[in-house]
Amino acid sequence: MKLVRTEDAVGQVLCHDITQIIRGVTKDAVFRKGHVITEKDIPVLLSVGKEHVYIWENDEAMMHENEAAEVLYEICKGAHMHGSEIKEGKIELIADIDGVLKIDREKLTGINRLGQMMIASRHGDFPVKKGDKIAGTRIIPLVIEKEMMERARQMGGSAPIFEIRPYRLHTAGVIATGNEVYKNRIADTFTPVIEEKLAEYGVQMAEHVLCGDDPEQIGEAIRRMLAAGMDMIICTGGMSVDPDDRTPLAIKNTGAEVITYGAPVLPGAMFMLAYYEGKVPIMGLPGCVMYSKRTIFDLVLPRILTGEKLTENHITSMGEGGLCLSCPVCTFPNCGFGK
Repeated sequence: MKLVRTEDAVGQVLCHDITQIIRGVTKDAVFRKGHVITEKDIPVLLSVGKEHVYIWENDEAMMHENEAAEVLYEICKGAHMHGSEIKEGKIELIADIDGVLKIDREKLTGINRLGQMMIASRHGDFPVKKGDKIAGTRIIPLVIEKEMMERARQMGGSAPIFEIRPYRLHTAGVIATGNEVYKNRIADTFTPVIEEKLAEYGVQMAEHVLCGDDPEQIGEAIRRMLAAGMDMIICTGGMSVDPDDRTPLAIKNTGAEVITYGAPVLPGAMFMLAYYEGKVPIMGLPGCVMYSKRTIFDLVLPRILTGEKLTENHITSMGEGGLCLSCPVCTFPNCGFGK
């Protein structure tokens, strides 16, 4: 780049966008990179505080911010997303589908540590909807050494930093447990909550049964649903250490691999997750899911629906951010819960 007085820049080519900011009115470029400056542009440039401008001088060792943004975009872009138009040297990634955002955090941190460039994103492992902004990329200076961008390419490797995983599980069997419900002493108020949460992701409650506090009865209901081909099975209630709460035993007795019984999340400490034959998730939901606005169920459900097999490490890592503050007005997921 070459720095020149604005009055002397007529006929030269701008190598960066010129932005005009009027509070509450606009923040946009009045001239784009590549614009050939004319005599009538001079008063406009001066009005936005540009007494000097950078004009382009070709240097084979350097890369312009727009080209560098394209490089970062290619490093970041995974399936089911697209890029915005380049604006002020920045490209944003936009979701093409509903799904869960996955991030290669090691690559993201590594590239940001290179300096002179940045990638900023929303939190991973959370749902996104079609049209949502996922991330933004740009370099910090107006130009950058090509060698620096090559280092970023090498660090990015062959797999993208961002991926949106679509929802693949579409049916659920729900087993409401407890003698008080099974014997019609009280109404089943748990199942409607689960059905509503499943509907947020287009999941159908394809089968629903009531069971008492009998592990054999609960286990038989689970086996019937497995045989019927349910994508996942959800057992509600009976998850505490009370002597009549036998749901964990019933799940274990099916032969499913128990990933966790307990989680460092409040509400949701008594959550249970198992996988039958390594494929079908079986969840035991504690009573808090029925009466709390958001719980561990909201953190794990979207990921499970993508077909991701959660591990014990996934669950134990939820401790930081695992405390819901029960705000008077719930803004989840636009809050710190689960992050």
